[in-house]
Amino acid sequence: MAEASDKPKLTLRLCEPRGFCAGVDRAIQIVVLALKKYGAPVYVRHEIVHNRYVVDGLRDMGAIFVEELGDVPDDGQPVVFSAHGVPKSVPAEAQQRELLYLDATCPLVSKVHKQAMLHVKRGRHVVLVGHRGHPEVIGTMGQLPPGSVTLVESEDDVVRLTPADPEALGFVTQTTLSVDDTVGIVAALQAKFPALQAPSSESICYATTNRQEAVKAAASGADLFLIVGAPNSSNSRRLVEVAERAGALVGRLVEGVAEIPWAILGDGATVAISAGASAPEILVDAIIAAFRERFEVRLELVQTAEENENFPVMRSLRDTPLLGEDMAFVNGRG
Repeated sequence: MAEASDKPKLTLRLCEPRGFCAGVDRAIQIVVLALKKYGAPVYVRHEIVHNRYVVDGLRDMGAIFVEELGDVPDDGQPVVFSAHGVPKSVPAEAQQRELLYLDATCPLVSKVHKQAMLHVKRGRHVVLVGHRGHPEVIGTMGQLPPGSVTLVESEDDVVRLTPADPEALGFVTQTTLSVDDTVGIVAALQAKFPALQAPSSESICYATTNRQEAVKAAASGADLFLIVGAPNSSNSRRLVEVAERAGALVGRLVEGVAEIPWAILGDGATVAISAGASAPEILVDAIIAAFRERFEVRLELVQTAEENENFPVMRSLRDTPLLGEDMAFVNGRG
């Protein structure tokens, strides 16, 4: 007869979906495939996605991360633009310098770019709901003529907004915002500017929405809600906020096991776990293993949606085979 465990008991609620979305997976594949096809180095303008583990893994494979195109030498090697998107001036500079570039902008971010440009084409001033300084916001604003877009971060910004023509406005949003916060801002915009035109489809991406809904479903009664992700990941930070609003006693953004606040967890505690869209599953696996070392764990799965989206890489890389071991640094195989 098996002996009873003397470890304290703990319930782990694991959110599904969590972690990588199709846009992040595509961006990482582009860098890996470029390294296979062209050899090292492959330059990447800004972090390909906001996750240190991913960036370090790609750096170990031969990627060189730079802040601007001016840091890329004319050595014939390719440069990849990050999943967050870039202003129009960036590919224009690359073309002027005859650089080989690969645009890993998430297709859903590109969709927001097109929606914003359509507003301008139809004579509307664009109101962009987003966070100042975020690479995606910089990229979206950089698609538009100077003076044709205004950034709104909060309902207070809406109160202060005084456009030249309140009858000619259209809005889009950053793809990684809190759904609940964005609803409030958009409602305030629509109340103040009844003629405001919405984009043709939802700007907040499916992955952001799905992860937030799973977190809401898992939060009630959780003593601790861990969100695996990077401090500069907008969608990960929003998940922490959603968790605490939905009932988690403590929400915490962690990059790995070392940041787990073990001292606040006692016998019978409930911990929920999710991961931002740029956090690889290998980090979640390591956290679950750490809990199993310390506790007798009862694992619960909280699933609110299934994701089957797949965004193919550009045609120039499709003839380069991607093997399981090529992605071992993020999926733990190999």
